[in-house]
Amino acid sequence: MSRLVALLACALALSSPRAYAVDVLVFAAASLKPALDSILITPDAQRIGTIRTSYAASSQLARQIQAGAPAAVFISADQDWMDVIDEAGLLTPGTRTNLLGNSLVLVAPDDSDIEVGLVHGVDLAAALGTDGRLAVGEPHSVPAGKYAKAALTALGAWDAVSMRLVAADNVRAALNFVVRREVPLGIVYRSDAVSESGVRVVDTFPASTHAPIVYPVAVLKEHDTPAARALLALLHSAGAKAVFERHGFDVPTR
Repeated sequence: MSRLVALLACALALSSPRAYAVDVLVFAAASLKPALDSILITPDAQRIGTIRTSYAASSQLARQIQAGAPAAVFISADQDWMDVIDEAGLLTPGTRTNLLGNSLVLVAPDDSDIEVGLVHGVDLAAALGTDGRLAVGEPHSVPAGKYAKAALTALGAWDAVSMRLVAADNVRAALNFVVRREVPLGIVYRSDAVSESGVRVVDTFPASTHAPIVYPVAVLKEHDTPAARALLALLHSAGAKAVFERHGFDVPTR
C-alpha cells in the first residue's frame, strides 16, 4: 500500500489545473465534515478535479452504496459498515486502509455548569436533571450511537438513561441538539467538540469502555478511477493528516 500511495502522491504534483476529467463522489461519515471540507479546498485537492461530498451516518451511506449510489470513495466511522460493503464485494481490492481514530466524549453547552466524572457507577440520569435528555447517535445503527451504548453499558449507566435519549440520525445532529441547548448533555466524538465552540467537553469516556474508534477508507469498485486513487493518496498525505489532527482526530503512525 505504501508504494501505491507514493506513486499516487506523485500524480498530485501535476501542474495542470485539473489532473483528471472524472468527478469524484465521496461518501463520508458526518463527523468528518469540518476536517474533510478543509482538505478538499486545498490546491492539491483541486488539481484532482471536481470532488463532491455526501455526509451522513455511516449506516445510511453504506445502505445507499448497496443500493447503487455512485460513490467512488467511502469513509466510514466504524469497521462494521465498511465490512458490510467489503463483504458485498463492492470495494476495490487493496484500497481499504484505516485512515483515522477518535475518542468519545460527553459534552454540554458551553455555559453549562454540569460536572460529571465518567467512572463506573456514574449517575448520568441525575446529571440530566428531572426532564433533561441525552443526545446520541441512533444506538443501533449510527457508529457514534453504538459506541455510546457500549460505553454507557460498561459504566453501568445504560439502563438509567436508555429511556431518556434523543436518538439522532448522525453524530453531528446529536451535537446540534446540545449547541441549541435542547438537551443538557450529548455524546459525540472529540473531533465534533473541537469543531464547535458552542459546547464544552465534560469528560472523555475511557477507551476501555468501547471498541476502538476507527475510520476505514476505501475506493468503490464500480467507480475506481485514477481520480479516486489520487484522492485516496491525498487523504493519506502529511498535509491531510495535519488537518485531521487539528480537527481532533487521531492519525495512525503507519
